Amino acid sequence: MEIEPKTEPESGPGMQTERDAETEPDAQTPPEADAEPGESAAETGEPFAVRIRVTWRGAWQLVALAILFAASVAFVAGGAIRGAGLGSVMSMVLGAAGLALFGTGLVISAGGLLARRPVLQLDGDAVRRPARWPLPRSAGRTLPWDEVTAIAALRRGVAGSRRGEQDYLVFLPSAELAELARTSARPGLVAFTIRDVPSTAAAVPWCFAVEPGWDATLPEVVKEARRRRRVPVIDRRTK
Repeated sequence: MEIEPKTEPESGPGMQTERDAETEPDAQTPPEADAEPGESAAETGEPFAVRIRVTWRGAWQLVALAILFAASVAFVAGGAIRGAGLGSVMSMVLGAAGLALFGTGLVISAGGLLARRPVLQLDGDAVRRPARWPLPRSAGRTLPWDEVTAIAALRRGVAGSRRGEQDYLVFLPSAELAELARTSARPGLVAFTIRDVPSTAAAVPWCFAVEPGWDATLPEVVKEARRRRRVPVIDRRTK
């Protein structure tokens, strides 16, 4: 599997330079030659899900929220015990605010950790963006494969800065957006990753930030996507 623009073959850093010949008999054929927009060549309907790995950082964040929640309980209890007075009232108000803030964070973090919902799911019918917990599963988004015309790999940020660079994977739902991804100057590609830009609004719901905690790499996700629909892949991370 390789990620390359439609016009000039190019592979970005970290991408594989050949496709899986065992699952793709025409592995040496460029994506543009074997997959025109609207042509489906799904090889598997087996679901493929990308999840955030449980890390020590996430576990410590949960512990920190639990400590802050307990401290808020202590503020409320201390104010109530001391009785009427400005100090007691302030203690109770701060404690109540902490209960609401840290309690909500604790519930969301713990629930998300236990629910383990995917951030991205691929199956034989569609690309799926499951709703984050605690939203109902029915709130998730679905993009049928018939509407996917191309996949783009983008990069945003500045190397060496505090926040560094961030890779994005975008499923493009129209030929116009695919052409825009191919031909736009690289700084302009940031429009695919932010809301409220009319020209790319249709692609924003299908833009996924590739987090370090994903349990699959960007090349692995692209390979699985192309096993389900053979579409062009546009790598604009370095060009």
